Amino acid sequence: MGEEAIEFEVDGSKLSVAISGQGRNILYLSAGLWFVDDSAFAQRLTAHGRVILPIAPGFGPGAVNRRWNSVDDIAYLYLDLIDRLKLSNVALVGASFGGWVAAQMAIKSCASFSSITLIDPVGVKVGDRFARDIADFYGLPDVELRARAYADPSIFEADIKKISDDELGRRVRSREALARYGWSPFMHDPKLLSRVRRICAPTQFIWGAQDRIVTPDYGRAYASHIAGASFTLIDKAGHAPQVEQPQAVLDAFISFADAYR
Repeated sequence: MGEEAIEFEVDGSKLSVAISGQGRNILYLSAGLWFVDDSAFAQRLTAHGRVILPIAPGFGPGAVNRRWNSVDDIAYLYLDLIDRLKLSNVALVGASFGGWVAAQMAIKSCASFSSITLIDPVGVKVGDRFARDIADFYGLPDVELRARAYADPSIFEADIKKISDDELGRRVRSREALARYGWSPFMHDPKLLSRVRRICAPTQFIWGAQDRIVTPDYGRAYASHIAGASFTLIDKAGHAPQVEQPQAVLDAFISFADAYR
């Protein structure tokens, strides 16, 4: 089955969606980070289901509704997408920023989700006001950013002269869009941690053991607020285990999602 591209508009914002594969519905919400390209992992998922891959306004080409400035805006847009496509029994998968969006969706309604997998998500504050839970990746020099984000820092090519124009464009859009939706307070919703108790679908956290953007301790604290949530640690991986250890992440996801089909 080839790829299908659809587009629809809500409140002046256009949502582009790619759909590939067949079988169970897998809604994959990308990491959305300029220093992570997880498109290859999304492609791997197509061997295991019908993958719905939306591109949030601002992360792709096209104008953005200037009134849209929060992760909640994206969460409601994706819930509209589920309604528009009449999806059910969805295996929801979100990584990093996409994991934050997934959590914001799930506290509103889990009716369409058979399972939820969160891969090194941001979005909550687990420490006190003096603790930096989420590394300020905007302020980090490239060398330190790579070291914090990856177990193998060579994965991220920092020399813009060595990357394609398309990749450069993706990075620029991601940097701008992340700032739009998650700058203040930085990469979290102060109310989200107290609301994730509402998540009632089976939930799995997958975490890179060497993640120093948000550490495994942050992940365990996050998971502890969701009843029954499991926690899987992936060795030799940082903030994007789906990039560094894609097969291990895929195996963990499939094993978990299969149990709740």
